[in-house]
Amino acid sequence: MNQGQETAMGYAPPLAIAGIYEVCIGVPDPIFAIQYWEQFGYRVGQVGQLPPTAAYQLYGVDSALRSIRLYHQNADHGLIRLMVWQTPTNPGLGLTSMKVKGNRWATTLTADVLTILNHAEDAKASGWAVRYSYPYWEVIYNKERKSRPFVDEAVGVREMLLLQPLTRQVLFQRFGYTLPHYGEINQASTFKTSQFTHIGMIVQDDSKESLKFYEEVLGLLRVRDDVETSYESSPAGRDLFDLKPGEKFIVTAFDDPRSSKTDLMAARSGRLYIIRFPDAIELESRFEASGPGCLGMSLYTYRVRGLETYCDRIKSSPAQKFTSIVENEFREKSFSFVAPDGYFWNLVE
Repeated sequence: MNQGQETAMGYAPPLAIAGIYEVCIGVPDPIFAIQYWEQFGYRVGQVGQLPPTAAYQLYGVDSALRSIRLYHQNADHGLIRLMVWQTPTNPGLGLTSMKVKGNRWATTLTADVLTILNHAEDAKASGWAVRYSYPYWEVIYNKERKSRPFVDEAVGVREMLLLQPLTRQVLFQRFGYTLPHYGEINQASTFKTSQFTHIGMIVQDDSKESLKFYEEVLGLLRVRDDVETSYESSPAGRDLFDLKPGEKFIVTAFDDPRSSKTDLMAARSGRLYIIRFPDAIELESRFEASGPGCLGMSLYTYRVRGLETYCDRIKSSPAQKFTSIVENEFREKSFSFVAPDGYFWNLVE
């Protein structure tokens, strides 16, 4: 029985959501952006456009739009949508600190983090607007495990931050372990990188009420919760998120429902990381610089099955500014909304 037959007989089609489908990036020059992302293993896929009236209906931006979807090998998630606005609303987040509400960034697995660091250092020496960190050593899993240096295998990652005017990236390289479904590296690419494995956002919500939206309304799997990072416990967290002595943040992660809370080997990429700062910390809000129409990383999308049902769910939730279902620039059914935490989202069928 196909989905049309199910609907005709009164059965609702099953809901389905996977990992983060796209990171959407506002760019003034698609040629340079394509060349840049090709070095990370991406390639040009679909191209589409919208007139100003249609772009306003879906994205709330009164500007003509041309978009280019970039694919990464055979990945069905972690893709890129370059959005070329005829009239961008603002320059976006740029090199703004990671420690702001409205922040967006995308993380990629690499087999060669030092080559990326080399390019970052060359870019800075050439006068580029760039901010980057040292590739810090971090133990992500089994933190309590004791190992003997120079005898036992070191199990962890090296991760670095790379901020540029139009990109906000974290790159990490694994050592001593693999996860079969969490990022597939394009070995032919310059930087030996995977598709985006996870994306991030910053919120402030001691009640954790806004987190329920992603689990209860979107149907994502909450796999990590209340994982604390402090200035004292993590040099990487301290540097990447500009923590001051005594400050901390708490991480909650939402996965593709096919992932697992208990089986590490079943973990899937496409993860949504929400970094939650305590309400007592004063954080700048930059939502106006990280939505559609802005340059830089300004929108995330999920691809779903049962779009109409998702639309009804979201209209009945605390989400705001939801749109009707219309065709996007790729002639796909799509709608947008603002989640309870203030982030603008788009769903695609």
